[in-house]
Amino acid sequence: MSFYLDHAATTPLRPSVVDLLTQSLLTQGNASSVHSFGQKARQVVEQAREDIAAAVHADRNEVIFTSGGTESDNLAIQGLFSSRNPIGGVARPIIVSAATEHHAVLEPIEWLAAKKNAQVHWLKTGSDGRINLEELEELLSSKAEEVALISLMWVNNETGVVQDIPAVAELASRFNVPVHSDAVAALGHIKVDFATSGLAAMSITGHKLGGPVGQGALLVSRKTKLDPIFHGGGHERGMRPGTLDPAGSSALALAVKSAVAELDQSIQLWTDLNLRLVQGVITAVPEVKVVAVDLELGTARVPNIVNFIFPGCAGDSLLFLLDAKGVAVSNGSACTAGVTSASHVLLAMGYSQHDSSACVRISLGHTSTQQDIDAFLAHLPEAHERAKSAGFTV
Repeated sequence: MSFYLDHAATTPLRPSVVDLLTQSLLTQGNASSVHSFGQKARQVVEQAREDIAAAVHADRNEVIFTSGGTESDNLAIQGLFSSRNPIGGVARPIIVSAATEHHAVLEPIEWLAAKKNAQVHWLKTGSDGRINLEELEELLSSKAEEVALISLMWVNNETGVVQDIPAVAELASRFNVPVHSDAVAALGHIKVDFATSGLAAMSITGHKLGGPVGQGALLVSRKTKLDPIFHGGGHERGMRPGTLDPAGSSALALAVKSAVAELDQSIQLWTDLNLRLVQGVITAVPEVKVVAVDLELGTARVPNIVNFIFPGCAGDSLLFLLDAKGVAVSNGSACTAGVTSASHVLLAMGYSQHDSSACVRISLGHTSTQQDIDAFLAHLPEAHERAKSAGFTV
C-alpha cells in the first residue's frame, strides 16, 4: 500500500474535478470569438471567474486567470514594480519581502534587483518564522515614498506558519504601499477573504486544492494597476494575454469552491491528525524538534503542515527510506544536480545548517486519513535509526 503525506507539493485530483474536466475538454470555440461557439466557451470561463470570486469574496473582474502560483507571483511582483516606476527611472526602487518566501517570490525579486535596479529590504523573521510588524512600520515611516511593493506569503508552504497579512496590508495602506501575498498554501486551509484583506494582489493555484496542475489565478483589486509581463492580446484586463481555457478555468473553480466549502470539516480532521502525528513522533523520537510548535494551531499555523527536525540525520535519507516503505513525505531540501542544500526557510528562521538539512515535512490534504499517519509512525523508528546511522554526507 502507499500513503501520501506530501499534499503541500501537490494533492490528488478530486473525482468531481476529473469528471468536470473530462466533460469540459469537449467545449468547442475560442472564448474570444464572437460566434455562438465562442460565446458558449466564454460563458464557461466567466462562470468559473464568478465562482472563484464568490469563494474568496472578490469582485469577478478581480480574477485574472494564470497558469498557476509561480506565474501569478511573477505577474504581481514584476507588474507592480513596473507600474510603480516610470519608464526611464526607478522612483520607487525598494521591494519589501522576507527570506522565508517561496522561490516563486524570491527569484522574481532577485531578478528585479539584478536587472532593473530594484533594492530589496528583507524583513527579519523570528525563530517562529513570523515577521516583526514594528520593523515594517519603522521602514515605511522613513522610506514609504521609495517602496514599490511588499510581498509576503500568507502561509509558509514548508512550516505552515501564518503571517498576519491583513495587519500588514492595513499598515501598508497608511503609506499607500501595495501588498501582494502568495496565498497558495493558505486558500482552502484557512479562511481567506480578499475583500477584507486589504491586499492589492493575491496568488492562488489549483493543484494544492484537488484541481489540475497548470491552472491558477491572480486576484488584482480594482483600484490596483500592474503592467503585464507577457504581451500579445488584451485578455484578462490587459494584464495577462493568451487564449482562455474553459476546461481548466472551470476545473480550477470547482476545486476552489469545494475546498472552501469543506474548510471547517477539513480543519477539524487535520487538527485531529496533526495532534496524533506530533504526539506519535515525539514518542518515537524524543529528541525531535517541531518547527513553530509554540504558535497556536489553527490561527498562527495551519493544521495540515508540520515540519519536523530530526537532529543528527539527513532529511533526504529519511525521505528515501520512508518512500521505500510506501510513505511519501517531503523535506526542506532542494536537490540540484545531486547536490543537497539546507532549507532556506529554516536557515532564515535561525536554525543551523545541520538542522535545516534534517527536516521532514508532513502535509495533509483532502484524501488524508488516520491510516496515513499510522503508517508513517509505524515506519519512522526504523527509518530514523538507519538515517541517523548514515549521518550527513555534507
